[in-house]
Amino acid sequence: MPIINKLTALKIARTSKPGKYGDGKGLYLYVKNSLAKSWVFRYERDGSEHYMGLGAVHIVSLAQAREKARKIHESLAQGIDPLQARKEASMQKRIEKAINITFDTCAVEYISMRKDEWKNEKHRMQWESTLKTYASPYFGEMYVRLIETSHILKALEPIWVIKTETATRLRERIERVLSFATTLGYRAGDNPARWVGHLQELLPKPQKLKKTQHHPSMPYSQVRDFFGLLGKERSLAARALELTILSACRTSEVLLAKWEEFDLSRRVWIIPGERMKSGREHRVPLADAALAILNKVSGMDTIWLFPGTKKGKPLPNMAMSVLLRRMNQSHATVHGFRSSFRVWAAEKTQHAAELAELALAHSVGSAVEQAYLRSDLFEKRRAMMQDWADWCTGVQTE
Repeated sequence: MPIINKLTALKIARTSKPGKYGDGKGLYLYVKNSLAKSWVFRYERDGSEHYMGLGAVHIVSLAQAREKARKIHESLAQGIDPLQARKEASMQKRIEKAINITFDTCAVEYISMRKDEWKNEKHRMQWESTLKTYASPYFGEMYVRLIETSHILKALEPIWVIKTETATRLRERIERVLSFATTLGYRAGDNPARWVGHLQELLPKPQKLKKTQHHPSMPYSQVRDFFGLLGKERSLAARALELTILSACRTSEVLLAKWEEFDLSRRVWIIPGERMKSGREHRVPLADAALAILNKVSGMDTIWLFPGTKKGKPLPNMAMSVLLRRMNQSHATVHGFRSSFRVWAAEKTQHAAELAELALAHSVGSAVEQAYLRSDLFEKRRAMMQDWADWCTGVQTE
């Protein structure tokens, strides 16, 4: 008669050698090389050997493991394959979940899985906001398996013409959530939010509706006078705008700048890739006027160049835009100064176009050209950014 109940709680606790330790009647303690311990049940069916995991030792006690083994023996005696039964039970749970899962729940799951690959928190918030505002009111509480083309159109049609860009993003995001649901088995069939061969036949083409709206920019010929007025402003937002103009950087790149990114001895500002739209590190040469701005704000905070009123936070995103309106410059935008710089470089200098594009952190050339041009032409850009600073501050004349 086979010996059973060979193991004891004390023996299990003291076992520290990797291997397989039998308790009897098919129940085994497995100790891995990492010394992690778990329960496994061995049985034979249709001439084949099978192993069924019963859980880790720190979760399933010896008594619980023996009880699980007893129930498996009962199933085998009734002609039931325990592994197949477990698989079918898991499948049934998935089916039950698929039947009852809503679009909103699916969207939350999708965003949670994708958030780590997105560049910043703002992107996640945009996803949540778009779906909550424009999709949820129409089919957010619907079971995702029941969503059809008519439901998608109800969400898109009210904004397709008046908010074309938002509507386009909404459609793409709905399509991705529904594709995610299909992959997980929550729904079946074609994606009702797909564009090609489907919604493109029911909605006007976005490119025929939306008119490209560029950020209003100040003519470069006016930048010098404006820079003079800006210098008289005493606010921190004014210093941030000065650096934005001189560096040709984006709003977030400047307002989120930290002192650790600057090497003043080498006159360079290195913006890490995770803060750049392109995802690539960007080196900014610092002209004399830019260094002067840094000296003015030095010592105000140990982390942020431009600290806000809230402790531990930088200036808010709208700080420079508010300043422009207060200075009666509503015809211009902060982002538009990048255009002012680009037009100046093209019309007033002999600097190569690729230098200006690199200064704006744009990709230059085809994929093949980018593969071979591995330099950011930093020193050549340094001369150009000094010329731009001289133009803005009046050192360089017409």
